Amino acid sequence: MYRTLVILRQTFKEAVIQPIYSLVLGVGGAVLLIFAMLPFFTLSADTQMYKSVALDVILLLVLVVTLFATSKSVFEEIEDRTMLTLMSKPVHKWEVLLGKYGGIVMASLLAVGILGAITAVGTWWRVPADHLIRPDSIDDRELRELAGLRIMYLSGLLPALVLKWLQIAALAAVGVALSTRVPLVVNLPAVIFIYIAGNLTRFLYPLTGQPLPAQILAVLASTLLPALELFDLNRLTIFQKIAVRHFAADPTAVSLSTIWGYVALAAGYWAVYSTFALSVGLWMFHHRELGGAEG
Repeated sequence: MYRTLVILRQTFKEAVIQPIYSLVLGVGGAVLLIFAMLPFFTLSADTQMYKSVALDVILLLVLVVTLFATSKSVFEEIEDRTMLTLMSKPVHKWEVLLGKYGGIVMASLLAVGILGAITAVGTWWRVPADHLIRPDSIDDRELRELAGLRIMYLSGLLPALVLKWLQIAALAAVGVALSTRVPLVVNLPAVIFIYIAGNLTRFLYPLTGQPLPAQILAVLASTLLPALELFDLNRLTIFQKIAVRHFAADPTAVSLSTIWGYVALAAGYWAVYSTFALSVGLWMFHHRELGGAEG
């Protein structure tokens, strides 16, 4: 385990010092700040739309930088024989793969945290204008309402960010597995295709009335592809009231315990699917020549 943690720490450092990492954080932060100042023309739902768009921006940018990190830390190290030097040490291949994956997802967690903090600031700033409340009002009722709205919006943002990171981590497991065999130019479009296909698996069911071959293909697809709909809780974390502060008695509001319980289930699925993807990657890693080219 100590050797895995050493590889994890080194992979994390390598990922965050890459120029593309800083570039993505800078561009992403600027985009989120610009969006925070733009109107969405939604009639009192601008804050909700801002959160939705910001979360999609975070997902896209962090996923891209994560896939760059997978190629750099696995495939390129195999090609330039760095992996061969590492494997000459008393370390197992599963420790290398697990350490690489852990460092990459920790780097993605840091990126999600930084961009998420910027989104939180933008959300906090947008609430008064969206709900026509003066932040400098001397009316205590207005200030209490404003504070309650801000807490409600931010309460849904944190679990939404966690779910985005879990989705990125699940796709990163696929990227790490593929990077044992293919370079970035193949890895990136492959994972993007899997991302699209994983979002479409929600439309495979029900299978009633379908021919048997179609049912078999649907079951295989839903098993092998990540069920990314499990990481999508926007209908509760963004577009529905959350039972905090003066919304606690609202019968239409959803409780935080319900939201975080769903997040825990999604985390369990991430752990199972990532284990499956990394196991496939480990099998491919065991059958890969480490001298810089396929034998």
